[in-house]
Amino acid sequence: MDININGMNVHYEVSGSGKDAIILHGWGTNLEVMRPAAKCFDEKMKVYNIDLPGFGGSDEPCADDWDIYSYADFIAEFVKRLGIEKPVILAHSFGGRIALILAGKKLIRVNKLILTGCAGIKPKRGIDYYAKVYTYKLSKKAAGFLKLFSKDFEEKMKKKYGSADYASASDKMRAVMVRAVNEDLTYLLPEIDAPTLLVWGENDDATPLSDGKTMERLIPDAGLIVMPESGHYAFLQNIGWFSNIVRNFCGKDMEEV
Repeated sequence: MDININGMNVHYEVSGSGKDAIILHGWGTNLEVMRPAAKCFDEKMKVYNIDLPGFGGSDEPCADDWDIYSYADFIAEFVKRLGIEKPVILAHSFGGRIALILAGKKLIRVNKLILTGCAGIKPKRGIDYYAKVYTYKLSKKAAGFLKLFSKDFEEKMKKKYGSADYASASDKMRAVMVRAVNEDLTYLLPEIDAPTLLVWGENDDATPLSDGKTMERLIPDAGLIVMPESGHYAFLQNIGWFSNIVRNFCGKDMEEV
């Protein structure tokens, strides 16, 4: 299915029936990656699995100043347009940033949150990270001074010193990504009043387990489950276990209405 919101064509899938649930994928992925998560609800809830703007079958954001709060406003409008009522939100990684804003700023009424490998806490950077950043910036300035800074050279430098997600994104999405990863959402955690389930991979190297522990401590009604020997996609690595956790957490919300 597709819907046009604020000039963007956005692709999504709907499955099941019952109370509402929304699934938000991580950066660089799409709704296809989250289909196993949608099946966790076992057709007992009405699940909206969305390609976020800039990913999958959805258009890139129209505005040049699009940021993580723009994504949250977009989901709030999506909820309004489709008549979604007090959904359970299941979000992975970058999608978790959006969920934190939706719940923390009360942009919509949230039933429950299920956050797995959730981003949103600005990481403490090591010397290696800053060495890469400053090397790239100095190379750019030097090349510009020598009038050698072509588009091809810029792309090579970004691929060498940037992350894989950054290197594979368009210029507009790179700008969105930079704004998102530099936004620390820790301040919103105490404002979240929805019951929150945190599911983390023990060996997650993208959003470390310490982030999950911080969220458990600061979100008033939160519990953390750690999946041993699992990484950033722990929910896919342990989909059977994850499904049981989701179903138990949703409880009566998955009963027939």
